[in-house]
Amino acid sequence: MPFVLLPYAGLFEGGVMIARAPGASANRPSQQRARDRFDSILAEAERMLIESGLSGFSIPLLAERLGYTRGSVYAYFPTPYALFNELMAGYLLDMERFLREELRRMPAGNWNEVAAHLVRVTADFYNQHQVAPLLLLGGAVTDTSYRVQEMCIKHLADMARTLFERAGMQLPQDPDVIVLTVDIGTTCLRRSFFEHGHVTPAYCDVATTAMIGFLGPYLALPKA
Repeated sequence: MPFVLLPYAGLFEGGVMIARAPGASANRPSQQRARDRFDSILAEAERMLIESGLSGFSIPLLAERLGYTRGSVYAYFPTPYALFNELMAGYLLDMERFLREELRRMPAGNWNEVAAHLVRVTADFYNQHQVAPLLLLGGAVTDTSYRVQEMCIKHLADMARTLFERAGMQLPQDPDVIVLTVDIGTTCLRRSFFEHGHVTPAYCDVATTAMIGFLGPYLALPKA
């Protein structure tokens, strides 16, 4: 069964994030020259976040580093949250593409092997993209960013669900035990990021163990 990129359930439309709060949405330009400036602002913001984290970020400082007026940055990003949410949206799309390719190459195996592989490749993505865990694993700062974080968990669960369906397994969806399983694993990765600044192999092992332990009884249930 080919993996299908799923729609973002109201958070995105045509690849653009839909904000849930005033000031949380970027004003994406259509002209190429403006688009180049928009992208340069995002790239410099990413460098600032790598260097100084969220506490060292401000739009006035960003504008100064770029040699832009503050107004020219605010025209695209009315608040820092609009900029953070735009970066989060991009990382979420990148993560899905990254994991989709990994899943296409992954050989069939038992659930323990699948869980361990999903955790490892997710950790690899976070460790290869320094700002991604800061935004996707960090604390949500707006309603929009909270929903993007939850959508990230939902999409990881959809990928796992695809693997179970390939194996002919249908798991309960009310409550959705696959979403809960991924949420448990994500919590372990988040704790590793908070404590170490990256996802460690030890926390990958803990995440795998926790997910297998939670989902195991459901996998043992007889088919209806």
